[in-house]
Amino acid sequence: MDMRAWWRLLRPAHWVKNLFVLAPLLFARHLFEPALILDALAAFAAFCLWSSAVYSLNDVLDAKSDRVHPLKRRRPIAAGEIRPRAALVFALVLASVATAGAWLLHPYFASIGLAYLANNILYSLWLKRVAFLDVVLIAAGFVMRVVGGALAIQVIISPWVVVCTFFLACLLGFGKRRHELDMRGEKNATRPSLGGYTPTALRVAELVVAIVTLVSYFFYTIAPGTVDKFGTWWLVATLPFPAFGIYRFLLLVRSGKQEAPTDMLVTDWPMWINIVAWVGAVAFILYSEAIC
Repeated sequence: MDMRAWWRLLRPAHWVKNLFVLAPLLFARHLFEPALILDALAAFAAFCLWSSAVYSLNDVLDAKSDRVHPLKRRRPIAAGEIRPRAALVFALVLASVATAGAWLLHPYFASIGLAYLANNILYSLWLKRVAFLDVVLIAAGFVMRVVGGALAIQVIISPWVVVCTFFLACLLGFGKRRHELDMRGEKNATRPSLGGYTPTALRVAELVVAIVTLVSYFFYTIAPGTVDKFGTWWLVATLPFPAFGIYRFLLLVRSGKQEAPTDMLVTDWPMWINIVAWVGAVAFILYSEAIC
């Protein structure tokens, strides 16, 4: 048994997406409370297992099309390194372990996890073939991560955070579709939903969701509830960080490289510097009074 193949099936590089689970911990001013940190990390781990279960199922369903894809053909199931039936059992085990652990953390959190699994099963089996709806379902998964993170530590999150998360995830999804369309062309697309997209429609969608993402983040920073909660208007000064992040992502979409822009984000050092700087700025603004 090649353990490296099973490790690749988990797609650990994609676990970075589950960092959204930790956002409520930061914005609820609980970053230095050990008990809540442990709960948040447990929620992060649960979503890593849930997402890996989804990737395993998706790879089984997409094995045939993956074999004709220049990059995806190297995935363990498409390459014949792991049998589909074994991968399905593996996915069931991952999902069961994650759900059991989530229930111990909080029943509502476990419910979000089950909703996340249901959302992704619907996506993998049918709805990924429907243009625009496929991206909406992916974005819903990111919203569930944020809501799940809040439920795990039992805090209330601003509706603006939910809106911002949804449209940011839509931007990532539309950017990935745009890249795939550019790389393979409309007639040679291997993703079923790509036939329903056009370059013009995707450019417009990218522009609209980018603007809405920044506007919703801006309104979050100046919302009366936010200002009253944190006792400062300075959070609005962090707006340049998400603006640069969006700009950088759109550059990666248009880079002309074969690798998907969402995959390039994982190793893109300007993006990571920007993220670390943004988290540092937010933490300084929200926690400086407590530290002093």
